[in-house]
Amino acid sequence: MAQPDYSKLKNTASQIRRDIVRMVHACQSGHPGGSLGCTEYFVALYFHIMKHNPAFNMDGKGEDLSFLSNGHISPVFYSALARSGYFEVKELATFRKLDSRLQGHPATHEHLPGVRVASGSLGQGLSVAIGAALAKKLNGDDRLVYVLMGDGEQQEGQIWEAAMYAPHNKVDNLIATIDYNGQQIDGPVDKILSLLDLKAKWEAFGWIVQEFNGNKIEEVIAGLEKAKTLAGKGKPVLNLMKTEMGFGVDYMMGSHKWHGVAPNDEELAKALAQLPETLGDY
Repeated sequence: MAQPDYSKLKNTASQIRRDIVRMVHACQSGHPGGSLGCTEYFVALYFHIMKHNPAFNMDGKGEDLSFLSNGHISPVFYSALARSGYFEVKELATFRKLDSRLQGHPATHEHLPGVRVASGSLGQGLSVAIGAALAKKLNGDDRLVYVLMGDGEQQEGQIWEAAMYAPHNKVDNLIATIDYNGQQIDGPVDKILSLLDLKAKWEAFGWIVQEFNGNKIEEVIAGLEKAKTLAGKGKPVLNLMKTEMGFGVDYMMGSHKWHGVAPNDEELAKALAQLPETLGDY
């Protein structure tokens, strides 16, 4: 794989963050906090790590696949898809509007390129990714499957059923990542329902677990590259990706308040002043 162009990747991240705040502001609805916090992950995946084809074939044969379990952070997902060529960037202006393909949660009935499963009903994405990874094994396809989950989502029972299933069945072509920002819609995760030692839990379930900083593109790429070397060794891989909700916009950072609140006009202007326009706004 070619060496990453970190300058270019950081410029892409800045533009995607601009897209996020503008999309959510325009319809006064959506989830900016987690989207901003996970920007480097999506930039790393779609602009460096994955082998994927924006021409988009639903079966994804011969490609790496990526699933978004915490589908409410659709703004960052849509922007990454558009900026990497799946559909025209100008379509981002339709986010959450009537008859738009860019619904609040990704949906397959809209036939939006890049979306292989409807998501946002929390707890289900890991099960879907396991199914896709098993299908690749059955088809003799050696590419990898990636899935992103939220940390509040770890409170869902289906997650732990899937967590048991994957190691037992040696689903070792799967790389799961948890956005570990410590926040959920009602407050800090530890106050709502503490996850305690999440690393120890996943290791006890039979996963290979590693940790990295999700808001530094260099560490995200290094972490995902290492995860690729750990794949194929009989166990699935789990990344605990430490992020900060609202990263990149100072007044949003670290607060659950911005989980699902749109900025007003003044707040949008403040956010955009902190995020350089690098690839051109839609």
